[in-house]
Amino acid sequence: MNAYLIETADLRKSFGKVIAVDGISLKIPTGSIYGILGPNGAGKSTTIRMLCGLLTPSSGKASVDGLDVYTQSEKIKQRLGYMSQSFSLYEDLTVLENLRFYATIYGVRGKEREERIRQLIAMAGITGRERQLAGTLSGGWKQRLALGCALIHKPQILVLDEPTAGVDPVARRVFWELIYKLANQGITILITTHYMDEAQSCDRIAFVFTGKILAEGTPAELIASGEFKNLEDVFIHYVEETTGQKVKSSFEEIKFLHKQDGGGSQ
Repeated sequence: MNAYLIETADLRKSFGKVIAVDGISLKIPTGSIYGILGPNGAGKSTTIRMLCGLLTPSSGKASVDGLDVYTQSEKIKQRLGYMSQSFSLYEDLTVLENLRFYATIYGVRGKEREERIRQLIAMAGITGRERQLAGTLSGGWKQRLALGCALIHKPQILVLDEPTAGVDPVARRVFWELIYKLANQGITILITTHYMDEAQSCDRIAFVFTGKILAEGTPAELIASGEFKNLEDVFIHYVEETTGQKVKSSFEEIKFLHKQDGGGSQ
């Protein structure tokens, strides 16, 4: 077994003149929960899509379980389960039909398919909703169903692209309980997020900003590196260092909202 299940070196992706990923190098340990943390537009999803074989890199190197992303993308897709932030469900199909559809795509059939579906429905806590249309589920239930669809083929790697965006705090907590259980089963989990509490729950994290890695390590290492109070302080420090600007509210610029002397408008 490789010590690092996912490796990249100077990975880049451009869309015309726009540089989405700018020289990212990662080593993701086998069996770990690895988080890529950053704001919207930082390059997280683009990085994930390249590792999943959905986008071809512009340059650089990347391998997943020893497979090259340039030449072996189809084999990579069979090794991992991918869950996008939009959940990738067919909303006009039922819960059961979605699970059966994804099972068929990955070649899981017959009694094995039905047994896996039964276990995944129980794991996700959606027993009794098998005949419900996916489009009528709440965000939390869609999230659990999408996770089940990503696990149907028993992947070695689970890739989650902002899976808790738009779901309520209770659903987030339940989802992370499932993530911990999956990691304990030896599945390597790569997750993108912009929630600091979720980053704190990862074994290792990489802070990404404008397509580049600002810092990488365990949450404890990063906090201790500059005697920061928390991960948010760490991230803000690196953003300010990179941009040369203070991260602060722009309220002072909204002059028409300020109270005027004398209480009237001018």
